[in-house]
Amino acid sequence: MTMPLALLLLLILTSVILIGALIWRPGITVSRGGKILAFLILFCLPVLCLTMGFSNELERSKSTEFCLSCHIMEPYGKSLHVDDPSYLAAAHFQNHRVPAGEACYTWHTTYTMFGTFKAKMHGLRHVYVYYFTTPPSPEKIKLYEPYNNRECLHCHESARSFEQGAVHNADPDLLPAVKSNQRSCISSGCHEVVHNVATLGNVKFWNGGQ
Repeated sequence: MTMPLALLLLLILTSVILIGALIWRPGITVSRGGKILAFLILFCLPVLCLTMGFSNELERSKSTEFCLSCHIMEPYGKSLHVDDPSYLAAAHFQNHRVPAGEACYTWHTTYTMFGTFKAKMHGLRHVYVYYFTTPPSPEKIKLYEPYNNRECLHCHESARSFEQGAVHNADPDLLPAVKSNQRSCISSGCHEVVHNVATLGNVKFWNGGQ
């Protein structure tokens, strides 16, 4: 158990005990000091618990483990271990080009001012779709909007392997088109194999060095 979670549970337990004490001894609230104490116990402590709980779960929701805990996402987690460098997600995950512990969050959060907020709103939409509609099968899951090259260029732009790569420079118009988002990094003929969960039954998997 992590320290923030242990502290949160301790705070919740303390709040429950103090609220129970108020219920058992309501006479405490007669005095001015008792009223202040009751306000702290019944309002401030619960708000503090909610704030800490929200912050803790918000951080946890960024983890790869959290994203893959949904069984619909299991094939996408499996695709991260495909032993084929042409699988874009697998190549990034296995070579730690993104933080392995927050891989999904890193890929699917836009590098904009409200990127995190937008990602969390999409997450709430996922919850709605899962519980109140018929969720699509894994291979039919689509992005809400086309993947913007901005997310790739955030790390790759100005990198020597990107700027001077033979493939990227074979056509003089390619790099400018990529940087202006006119040619998608994951379009046909580029890095078009991302997860491809529908084909996982026909691929070899990397065992993670085991």
